[in-house]
Amino acid sequence: MWPTHWPQLAREIAEHTSAALAAARTRSVPAWEDATTELVALPYEQVAGVHATMMRELLEELHPDGLAGEDVQAVFERSARTGAAWLPSLHPDTVVAVLTGTLGVSDPDAPKARPDEYLRAGLVVLADLLAARRADPGVYLRRALGEIERAETVEMP
Repeated sequence: MWPTHWPQLAREIAEHTSAALAAARTRSVPAWEDATTELVALPYEQVAGVHATMMRELLEELHPDGLAGEDVQAVFERSARTGAAWLPSLHPDTVVAVLTGTLGVSDPDAPKARPDEYLRAGLVVLADLLAARRADPGVYLRRALGEIERAETVEMP
């Protein structure tokens, strides 16, 4: 399903992210646990980078005229409410950290979530944005990984 020229790590990120988002869509806790456990075992920075790239693109598409504070609040409320309905371990503070971190406005004095909590909260936000956009995650995964690949191959002057 994923391009064969991608490195193994990129294919694993895409595969497990896709599985986690499918589990979130169907609210399947066992499938969610399997997929997120696999993602958490991968290098955090790479996984978080792919997810943040996807999130930014979805936010831009959902709010083409610009993102207002009320828009971010609405994403937070939907994500936290939906996620808490089937994931009682989801912390609203971590959802806030994901959103603010993705937008580059995080509070350096705020308590830090563990990487596994952050990745799981990020997937809940991604699932919400994908549902709002009525979009398939595969398209966004391909673009996010392609953008990261492109950025890593550009030579700096």
